[in-house]
Amino acid sequence: MFKEYRRGLYSADATEKTRHPRAGLATAPVGFCLPVRDLAMLRRKISCWRFQVRKEDTPLRAVVQRVTESSVTVEGQELGRIGQGLMVLLGVSVEDEDEDARVMAERIAGLRCFMDDDGKFNRSIEDVGGSVLAISQFTLLGDCRRGRRPSFIKAARPEQATPLYEKVVEHLRERGIPVETGEFGAQMQVHLVNDGPVTILIDTKKVF
Repeated sequence: MFKEYRRGLYSADATEKTRHPRAGLATAPVGFCLPVRDLAMLRRKISCWRFQVRKEDTPLRAVVQRVTESSVTVEGQELGRIGQGLMVLLGVSVEDEDEDARVMAERIAGLRCFMDDDGKFNRSIEDVGGSVLAISQFTLLGDCRRGRRPSFIKAARPEQATPLYEKVVEHLRERGIPVETGEFGAQMQVHLVNDGPVTILIDTKKVF
């Protein structure tokens, strides 16, 4: 059939086309041939369909762990410590804006991951009067889909990431939640006792 395509040989009934159910491409029924001009158009459409790159939104990401205690140290000096509450790792992407910081703080504050009297996840950090330890974590934006070395091309540079990280902290404090922090960009040692364990992934664009 391919040779017939190349030669432009086609029957009078070959003008009737169907539509590909997935790609929306013009195809001919089995046993029919297409004229050369239609074949060239078909090839261009297939090429665009196969190699088109879909834009992916990269959100502000957080790994939230329910803890009985947590602390962070830098060069042997303790910078922050909390008791019952949430230890939050925050990763800022190059696409994040001030609104993402507000949304993230709102979701952390409202996350119902503490048990009520019936043993169900019905209480938030505000309900139990807990604290938050917020740690900057650019490696959350690591992309390991190709090769063995993570790519951090989607991680925001410090001049963009620092203000957004601080805005998340600020929004949480405005809600009356005590927040301890580490040191942005420093080599930190984070200690925690995960209660449960309970670990939740949050992002601002509902990717996961």
